[in-house]
Amino acid sequence: MSPLHHQTAGRGPTVLLLHSGVTDLRQWDPQWEALASHHRVVRYDRRGWGRSPLPTEPSAAYSDAEDVIGLLDELGIEEAALVGSSAGGVIAQQVASAWPGRVSRLVLLCADADDVDPTPAARAFAEREEALLEAGDVTGAVELNVETFLGPEASTATRTLVREMQRTAFEVQLAAGDDVPSEPGPPIDLTRATMPAYVVSGARDLDYFALVADALAQRLPDARRTVLPWAGHLPNLERPDEVTTLLLDALA
Repeated sequence: MSPLHHQTAGRGPTVLLLHSGVTDLRQWDPQWEALASHHRVVRYDRRGWGRSPLPTEPSAAYSDAEDVIGLLDELGIEEAALVGSSAGGVIAQQVASAWPGRVSRLVLLCADADDVDPTPAARAFAEREEALLEAGDVTGAVELNVETFLGPEASTATRTLVREMQRTAFEVQLAAGDDVPSEPGPPIDLTRATMPAYVVSGARDLDYFALVADALAQRLPDARRTVLPWAGHLPNLERPDEVTTLLLDALA
């Protein structure tokens, strides 16, 4: 049985939703019902986020990409479209590279990458976050993430939800310490990811993610590229209805 807390809804072609590093499966609340009216939709908390615990035994070493395949196998799903936000986009790229026959299409929302150099702004964010966590200032680190990764379109309720999701992730990960037996997962080779892909970035996001999106669109054999001029890093939470329409179109 999968160690991942997950939910399913709807009928039709399967869509698997992969959350960002700032959120958990609740990131997809605004899109859940609309997607489930057209698709079989699966969402999950990856280990260390939400309600999926981190392993502690060395024998329980895992990779996020293999967790995805294990979850699909458990649910009896041969093929799924992958929608990956930020760090979830890296997992989607790993799965699409290593198991291309299991992926019908890719939608990458402000995705990260494993080989694009950080910009000064991205490096400054990472250094500030690390300093706050090392000082024990979890609240400060949470607020840094909320202010960095939500654009001006985000509502007060959205900011409250992201604050809660990020705090939960920090608390789970800090409690686990540095001895979590994780593995890097399969290498990314996007020349193998020949399925249709839709690569989206936000103009109000950190500049690093625009560079990543440009690189991904160039490397993927069958990619469309879109920039949302109003969006920060989590557009599906900033303008939910607009991004629901975008996803339904991309998955049609």
